[in-house]
Amino acid sequence: MTMFALLLLALVSALIAYISFLPDKFRIARSIVIDAPPEVVFRHINDFHNWADWSPWAKLDPDMKEEYGGTPQGYGATYSWSGDKQVGVGQMEIVESRQGERVGIKLEFKKPFKAKHDVQFNLKPLGENSTEVTWAMSGHHEFVGKAMHKFLNIDKTVGAQFDRGLADLKRVVESQPKIAAD
Repeated sequence: MTMFALLLLALVSALIAYISFLPDKFRIARSIVIDAPPEVVFRHINDFHNWADWSPWAKLDPDMKEEYGGTPQGYGATYSWSGDKQVGVGQMEIVESRQGERVGIKLEFKKPFKAKHDVQFNLKPLGENSTEVTWAMSGHHEFVGKAMHKFLNIDKTVGAQFDRGLADLKRVVESQPKIAAD
């Protein structure tokens, strides 16, 4: 072997070792404060039919095919999509639904890559009429996922999409007429 080939082999081996020792788990989270009670915000998250109003991915492919199943909303509700290369193919299912507090979702990507992640929306009341909403995604990486997360800065990319979605959720919720308390 030439000296160049040996050096290249050493660099590739070092890169593989480096990636192998990166964490297997990841978590991406973003938060926003919305001027509405948790119960009002919850309705927009707990029903996949409402996501077209605020989800950043719903706007990427206007020709995306969508299908809703399971229960109409809350625990057991499902949503699947098939679109262009920006949105791919996948499905979600609400696996936890606590009124005004939390929505937990199992997310499965099928194309352009396969992955399964957990998504959580946590709602924290701030006084009587404000809610801190935290949108988080977590999961496990295999080797390729570790490399993508490290070198493509998935936290920054997906985090920016979460920020856009949360800003749109805030706009949608706050633009609704306020209902007076009885």
